[in-house]
Parts: sequence; structure tokens; C-alpha cells
Amino acid sequence: MWRRRGPAAPARPLRSLLRRGARAWDGAAGRRRGPVGPTLGGVANRDIIVIGASAGGVEVLLDLAEELPAGLPASLFVVIHLPAGGASVMPELLSRRGPLPASHPVHGEAIAPARIYVAPPDAHLMVRRGSVGVVRGPKENGHRPAVDPLFRTASWAYGPRVIGVVLSGHQDCGTAGMMSVKARRGLAVVQDPSTAAAPEMPESVLRRVPVDHVVHPLELPGLLVRLSAEAVVEPEERGAPAGDIEVLEGARAGSPVELVCPACQGVLTEARPGEFEHFRCHVGHTFSLEALVREQSEEVERALWAAVRSLEESAALSRRLASRTADEDLRRRFLEKGATQLGQAGVIRKVLLEGASEFDEAARAGAEQPGAGNGSAS
Repeated sequence: MWRRRGPAAPARPLRSLLRRGARAWDGAAGRRRGPVGPTLGGVANRDIIVIGASAGGVEVLLDLAEELPAGLPASLFVVIHLPAGGASVMPELLSRRGPLPASHPVHGEAIAPARIYVAPPDAHLMVRRGSVGVVRGPKENGHRPAVDPLFRTASWAYGPRVIGVVLSGHQDCGTAGMMSVKARRGLAVVQDPSTAAAPEMPESVLRRVPVDHVVHPLELPGLLVRLSAEAVVEPEERGAPAGDIEVLEGARAGSPVELVCPACQGVLTEARPGEFEHFRCHVGHTFSLEALVREQSEEVERALWAAVRSLEESAALSRRLASRTADEDLRRRFLEKGATQLGQAGVIRKVLLEGASEFDEAARAGAEQPGAGNGSAS
């Protein structure tokens, strides 16, 4: 059951609000239902809704689909973090739950209103002017599909017509993308973290982006209907946003840092819009600071397991050599070497299996030995 914080919402029936929002759009002078894509410099509505979710977000999306009207004057684009090898039944679930048809789009598919486009597994969902992009590009924050490329490309293509929505999820995917949305006068909406099963994604956006609406899931459908009916004027030309956002999006090179990309070992550059630290390699892998720490921790773990394997194999070779030599002194040295390597492998294995505490204790014990840390020889 959703928890509500603060005063209760007005007791007007939700479906009545949704129908009223749809009628308001139908009666708006000079506008009609049809393919998305009025010319630049014209008047349009906020008809591009991009949604990012992870853990705990599926339930919110299903409830949203159930309450949206069939004639919604907007297109919805959804990214949910998925494992690369899995299959997704999300379009079928959304289509069964509400009146809007949902699908995994194909690359280049034309955008139509009152439809839900869901990112397929292991591909980024992107928005172009009038069409959808489905691209197996570099992972962002360790994810593909990722929320940031959806938000970023939607803001490039449609500027102030975009409504960005971040729902429940772990970590901070979606924060950089929401910065792009706001830089081009789009709207930022986040799920109230107190109602989220995993509040980290909405909390990260709230800390770093000027959010327009913090909403309870029950109020999200009515809010999106109302916002999608608002008229906005598109600029005649796409102006460049602030320099920090250009660096964040990769349009300009950031500042080099003394780190390498954990995915491809390429050089990383840094963008720092406000207090948000964001890293990009020349291939296009991107990381927030939290994502970079997580990815590098996994790389360190892989390296340590490789060290365990290498040491254990070397110890096995030493034992094999010891069994084949007639020289007693040489045999003893091979056995000692093998025992030392097994001991080293055991220390690393223990660190990996039991955490860093054992390693910290060993380091402290070494530091307490006479002469440790002062450069004196034993």
C-alpha cells in the first residue's frame, strides 16, 4: 500500500480529472491529435514523456498505465534496468493493464501519440526528431538500457516539450539525464522518495536538479495528463545549453583525470555541473562518481580473483617441479615456493570471501611492526 506524506490530495475522482485533461487538449484551438513533430519555433504541448525506473518502479508504471486515458496527447518512453540476457514482457503487461498500446520499438520507428515505447533488453532507447532510436551503444552507469541517454536525447530533440519522470530505483541513473531535460526548459518530475521501494534514484535527482514536481504515485497519472496539455513555444533554433551541460553530454571534452575507464581502459574526462561528478571515456562509457566506484570495485575483485588463480597455478607447477627433481636442495626450494604462493592465494581469497576487515587487520599489524612505514630496512 502506498504511504502518503503530508496533507491528503483533494477528493476529486482521479478518472474525472483524467477525462477533463484529455477534453482540454481536444478543445485546444489550433492543435490536434496526430504524429509528434510540429516545426521548430511553433506552439506545441508537452507531448514527450520520458520515464526512468529500476527496483520498485514496475508497480508504479503498471498503475500509471491503468489510469492514463486512451486519448493522451503525448508519447511515453520507458527505460527499466534489465539484465542483458533476459526477455522483457513489460510491453504486454502495460498493454493489458491500460488503454495505451505498449511495445518494444524498432530502430527508426515513427513516434505516435498515445503510445508507450519500452526499451528492449541490452539496448538504449533514444528519441530523435519524429522517430525512435534503438541502439546497442556503450553502457552508461553500467546499464544498457540506461535512463540518461533516453532523457538526454529527448531533450536534444524536443527541448521544452519534454517531461522527465524518475521513479523508484537504486543508485543514481537518471540524474545526468534530468540535468539535460532542465537545461532545455523541460519539466522534472520525481516520485516522492518516501513512497519508493528504492528511493536512491529520486533522492539523487532531488539533491542535484531543480525539480518541478515531487509526486505520490497515485497522483502521477493526473499530473501527467495536466502537464501534457500545457502549451509551450519551441525555440526556432536549438541553442547550446550552459558549458557544464555540454561537457556532461559529451559535446565538449571535460577535464582529464588520473583514472581509466573500468569498461575499456580508456582515459576518463570529468564534467562537474554543480556538485555532481560525472566521468566519460572517448568511447562513450559514462559514470557518476558512485557508479565509477562500484565499477572499479568490481574490476578490483576480478583482478584479485585472477591473482588467486595465478598463484594457485604457480604453486601447482612448483609442486610438479619438486616431484621431478633428484636434487634435494632444489626440491625443498620448489616446495617452499609453492607453499608461499598458496599462502598468498589464501590471504587474498580470505579477503574476497570475508570482506576487507581481515586485510585491514593485517595492514594494521604490519604498521605496528618496528620500522614499518619509516623506510628502515629489516
